[in-house]
Amino acid sequence: MLAAMAKDSIIYNHDGMELPVDDWKHGEHSFVELTHVIQSTHDAAQTCAVKAINRMQTMRNWLIGYYIVEFEQHGKDRAEYGSQLLKKLEERVNRKGLNVTLFKNARNFYLLYPQMEDNFVFLNVPLSNCKGIPKSPTLSDFLSTKLEKEKSPTVLDQLKTSGKLIIAKLSFSHIVEIMAVDDSLARYFYEQECIKCTWSVRELRRQISTNLYVRAGISSNPEKMLSLPGMKGHDSNELQIREPFTFEFLGLRAQEVVTEQDIEDALITHLQEFILELGKGFCFESRQKRIVIDDEYYYPDLVFYNRYLHCSVILELKDSEFSHENLGQLNAYVSYYRENEMQPGDNPPIGILLCTRKGKKMVEYALAGMDNQLFVSTYMLQLPDKKTLEDFLLKQLDKTSKYND
Repeated sequence: MLAAMAKDSIIYNHDGMELPVDDWKHGEHSFVELTHVIQSTHDAAQTCAVKAINRMQTMRNWLIGYYIVEFEQHGKDRAEYGSQLLKKLEERVNRKGLNVTLFKNARNFYLLYPQMEDNFVFLNVPLSNCKGIPKSPTLSDFLSTKLEKEKSPTVLDQLKTSGKLIIAKLSFSHIVEIMAVDDSLARYFYEQECIKCTWSVRELRRQISTNLYVRAGISSNPEKMLSLPGMKGHDSNELQIREPFTFEFLGLRAQEVVTEQDIEDALITHLQEFILELGKGFCFESRQKRIVIDDEYYYPDLVFYNRYLHCSVILELKDSEFSHENLGQLNAYVSYYRENEMQPGDNPPIGILLCTRKGKKMVEYALAGMDNQLFVSTYMLQLPDKKTLEDFLLKQLDKTSKYND
C-alpha cells in the first residue's frame, strides 16, 4: 500500500518494510537525479528483500525443528535411525545448506523458542488436509490457553521475547549465538539488548563472551553501563573499563584466603582469558617489571600494550578495598612510563587500579587534579547468584513497561 508521509513524500509499506517514493510528477529532473533515484530505490528494495528472505529462513528453520522433534517423539520408523537421524536426513534431503549443523540448531530453536508459533496464522481447516502443519487450535485449546494466561505469571513468563519481535528484529545467525547461552534469563537479556542496540552478530558474540549480562546485573548503575559506546552496536577502539571485572575463570573462591600473589599467578596462568576480559587490543608485556626511581626498586604488577590506543597500560591489582595510597603508587608508575618508556608515536600511558571494593566519592576526590589517565575498577572472583540477576532483569522489565505505557 502507498501511505502519505508528508506533502511531497510517499512510501510503499508492506508488512513493516518500506520503500520510499519521490514525487516526480511535479518539476523537472536531471539524468543524474534519475540515476540516483533508481540506485536508491534498488538498494532500498534489495534491503527489504534480504529482510524478507531472512525472516522466511528463520521460520523455515523453526518448522524444520518442529518436524524433527515430532518425528523423534512419534515417528513410526524413528527406531531405525536413532542417533544417525540427522546425518541420514542430510543425505536424503540433499539440499544446499540443509546439513547436520543446521538440523541441530533448528531442533534447538524449536525447543527453546515455542513462542515463534505466534507468527503462524491458523486456518480453520481439518488437520487431515494440512499434513505436517502444526495443529489448529480448538475451542478447548483456546480456553485452556486463556486460563493459563489468567494465572499469576512466573518470572520466566514475563521474561520472554515475543515471537513476532524475534522474527522482525533478529536474524537466525543472531538466534544461534543466543541459543549457545545456557541460562534462559541471560538469553532474554541478550535478545533485548541486541534488539535495542542493533548489534551485529560479531558484536553480539563479543558481548556474550565478555559476560555483559553478569556485569550489568551487578553494576551499581546498569543504565549508564548499557549506554556506553561499546554497547550501542558499533565497534569502538576506545578503552572501556568494565565494572566489575569478572575473574570466575580463575577457579578461586572469594571466601578462601587469597592473596594478591595468588590472584596474579592465576591471571598469568589464564592469560588468554584475562586479556579477553580486559578488552580489545591488549598485548601482554611484562609482570613485576623492575623500574628504578630515586635509586629504589619498584615493581608494577602487570604491564600491557594496547595496539589500538598505541600506549602502555599499567595494571595494579589489590586484594583490598580502594585506598588513595594505592592510587598514588599507580600514578607514580604511569608518570615514570610517560617519561622513560614512551616511544615515538606512542600516546601517554594509562593506569588501571583493580580492587575488591571502592567508594564512589573517595575515588572521585582521589582522581581530582591528576594529569595522568587513571581508572579505578573492582573485580569479582565468583559470579553473583541467580536471584541477583533475576531481580535485575525484573527491574529492567518494569522500566520498559512503564516507558511503553
